[in-house]
Order: sequence, then C-alpha cells, then structure tokens
Amino acid sequence: MTFLDDAATAADELTALRRSLHADPEVGLDLPRTQRRILDAIADLGLEITLGTSSTSVVAVLRGGRPGPVVLLRGDMDALPVTEETGLDYASTNGAMHACGHDLHVTGLVGAARLLAARRDDLPGSVIFMFQPGEEGDGGAARMIAEGVLDAAGERPVAAYGVHVATGKFGVFETRAGTLMAGANELHVTVHGRGGHGSQPATSVDPVPALLEFGSALQTMVTRRFSVFDPVVVTVTQLSAGQAVNVIPPSARLGATVRALSQASVDKLIVETKRLAEGIASAHGCTVDVDFQIDYPVTVNDPDEAAFALAVATDLVGPDDARELAAPHMGSEDFSYVLNEIPGAFVFLGATPPQVDWETAAWNHSPLVVFDDAVLPRQAAFLAELAWRRLHRG
Repeated sequence: MTFLDDAATAADELTALRRSLHADPEVGLDLPRTQRRILDAIADLGLEITLGTSSTSVVAVLRGGRPGPVVLLRGDMDALPVTEETGLDYASTNGAMHACGHDLHVTGLVGAARLLAARRDDLPGSVIFMFQPGEEGDGGAARMIAEGVLDAAGERPVAAYGVHVATGKFGVFETRAGTLMAGANELHVTVHGRGGHGSQPATSVDPVPALLEFGSALQTMVTRRFSVFDPVVVTVTQLSAGQAVNVIPPSARLGATVRALSQASVDKLIVETKRLAEGIASAHGCTVDVDFQIDYPVTVNDPDEAAFALAVATDLVGPDDARELAAPHMGSEDFSYVLNEIPGAFVFLGATPPQVDWETAAWNHSPLVVFDDAVLPRQAAFLAELAWRRLHRG
C-alpha cells in the first residue's frame, strides 16, 4: 500500500474534519475551536504536543523508530473576515470564511500525520507538524519561530514543506525554484496642510490635491524606477480625508498594498516612496508622514528542495499533474519566514471542483470560492511522501 492508497481509504474521515472546520472558521491568532479540533484529530497518534503561548498554535512532533534528521511540514489554520456566499450545506454562518483553503491545509496536515504515524517504526528521523494561526496578516509563522517551532524536535529541520490549495485545475501540483511569491508590504501616507472653508481654498493649504497627485504618481514611479523583469505592484486601496463636504480638511490619508519579488526592490521602494511623497507635499506647501511597513518577506524556494518536491509530485500523480511554474505569484505567504531559516519548498495544489471551469472560477479570498475536499487524499499523501523520502535521503 502506498501513502496515496492509505489516504484514499481515509477520505471520508478527512472530508468530515475539513467540513467541520469550514463550517466554524476563526480569524486571527486566537482560534480555540480550531485548535481543539486539531488536538482531537491527532490525540491517538502518540505525538509530542506543544501549544503556543502568544497564539493558539499547535506543534506536534513524530519521533521515528530509527535515528535520522528532522523535517517540518506546515499547515495554516486561520480564516478570513469574509461572509460566505457559496450556498454549501456546510457553509459558514458566523461572518468568517475559509476563503483561502486553510481548512484543507489543516486537514491535509492531519492526514499526513496519520499516514506517517502508521509507519513510524520505519521512519528514520522526526517530523514537526506546524499548525499555524494568523497567516492572513498576523505573522503567525514568525510568532511560532520565536516560540521555538524550528527546534521542537531537538535539532533544526533539514527541510521544510508546505502546500497551498488554489483556484486551479483539480489535483495539479505547481511550484518553482527560487522566488515563488512576492513580499507583502503596506504604505501609509498622511499629507498635512491647513484646513479651512471649501469656498476659499486660497486661505488654506489643501492636502487633498497633494495626496491625489501622489497616488497617481506612484503608478508612474513603478513603471519608471523599477525594472519590468523584477516586478513591483503598488495598489492604492484606501483614501480618506474630511468629514464635511464644505470643509477643507487639515490632513488626508492614503493606504496601499505593495508587492515586490526581491528584497532589493523593497529596499528601493522604501527610499523612492518617501522621496516622491516629500517632493509632492513640498510642492503643495504641505508636510507628509510616510510609513512603509514590511509585512511578509519574499517567499523563496530552495532550488534543490523545489526540484525534489516536483519530482515527488510527479512520482505521486504523474507528469501531467505536476508542473513547474513559469513565473512567481504576486500574492504573499508567511511561510516565507520559515523558508528564510530552513531550506524548503512551498507548493500550490489546484482544488477547483472538476465540474467547474477553473479558469473562470472565483479566486482565493472570494466569498464565492469553492474548493473540492476530494483533493485531500492527494494533499495528505504528498506531504507524507515529502517527509518520508527526505528523511530516508538523510
């Protein structure tokens, strides 16, 4: 029996766990009900369990029956503050939603733990199962690293792996060596002027035109100051100023999400956005505060581990369902914190139901996105196979 065969026999159990998680999602770092379901699901596996102190994380260590190195497998736990509109009979009704598939990530990791625990006597080394809250903007991976997840087995892992389901062709694994996903950053700009009456702008220093000019100039800056071969995406998502329509406000604010595929571009963005904001504000007689926040680093796969993961996927499901990505994704992922410390690979898995056109289907984070839990055996078997083969390799 292969891991895939064993996982297929557990499909109903995995589906039940995933749907219970989906129906009761929790947001952020404090996920007590999700944590309880995970602990119940792995209670009989004889794992060494450590619970987080700054979040409801779960670290579970499987000790193999033979000596060897350590491998880390990760699944994130948190949902999004999105009201679900799928109409599924197990849809969430509490105002949150597993719109990014983390319910599948948890379930796939539980499945991998069960598969590997069943063969622990022949396992040469240890596996750390990292159940992580707070991926959606709360930096949960960094918190878990600070609390010692990478040293939970007594020595650092030789490799770390994670799988992320996505709106894509059902059952297809995709990854690439090097940069896989962009770093996530936030830009917050506040322009300060002098308020006054809307009918007499000459007696005030209006911050609104300066802010609007800056927002437009940001787009030009990206195309003129950064190479198209090292892409940068800056999207203004927040604008706010006065309360009354006839009052020139004393200040105006802008927020933007900033994505980049290299640290060099991030470093340059910090300098260039500040220079641009200060220049435009000064030209309008205003002052400005610029706050550039680095949320998640660039996600970079180790070339050898990415090639290994792709080879494992190819052996597991065949070459038609294991592909090398041609280009990085501009989304972000806090597994990047782990990959900054440990060589490893992050892999995408298409989970759109086969009867749905994945090319036009709702994307991750949509209130309408639907993932097929029939992909769970493939996900669990892949994670188990990665750990098994990597530990046997030494």
